[in-house]
Amino acid sequence: MSYVRDGRSRHPFLIALSVLIFAQCALLLTATGYLVIELIVDTPDSYASAVALAVLTVIAAVWLAVIAVNVLRGSPWVRGATVVVQALQIAVAIGAFQGAFARPDLGWLLLIPAIIALVLLFTSPVVAATARRS
Repeated sequence: MSYVRDGRSRHPFLIALSVLIFAQCALLLTATGYLVIELIVDTPDSYASAVALAVLTVIAAVWLAVIAVNVLRGSPWVRGATVVVQALQIAVAIGAFQGAFARPDLGWLLLIPAIIALVLLFTSPVVAATARRS
């Protein structure tokens, strides 16, 4: 059963996955704004590193927006892209739980949506909607 390409409505799990990825994109854009403001207000140890971090954050946010739009379109490649993004987010979350500057609160805020996205990604309706069609 296809929910995307033949004009029928999209499954709620597909919409929920897309909304979750768009929310991650919005948070990355917010982080970018914060980084730019910090770059203007404060003196970084390295301007090159600060600018590079801001640029990489923008690139990641744009990539998440592309993934979210293509989840709604039912593109098959979004499954792999989503797994990679969520795996990276889980790695950052695990890092947030440990070390001298541990922030478990941020770790949970990163870990929970990543796990939810992975669970949604592998549900039958989402797999069916994003399956290759001949």
